[in-house]
Amino acid sequence: MPTYTYRCRECSDEFDVQRPMSQSSEPATCPDGHEDTVKLLTTVALSGASTGSGPAPTGGCCGGACGCGG
Repeated sequence: MPTYTYRCRECSDEFDVQRPMSQSSEPATCPDGHEDTVKLLTTVALSGASTGSGPAPTGGCCGGACGCGG
């Protein structure tokens, strides 16, 4: 089940809520009981072995394919 991070606008605390994706847009009450909260944008970090046939790109954002100098 996904975990969503919220920030309380009243006390500025951040807290996590686990809920189904179908309920991701529902409001969340902070642990102190405040209802004025906002869902934060979070990122997912993926790691693991590459499944490609060649070596993984090194440096830059794409190994240099975009002109980043990778």
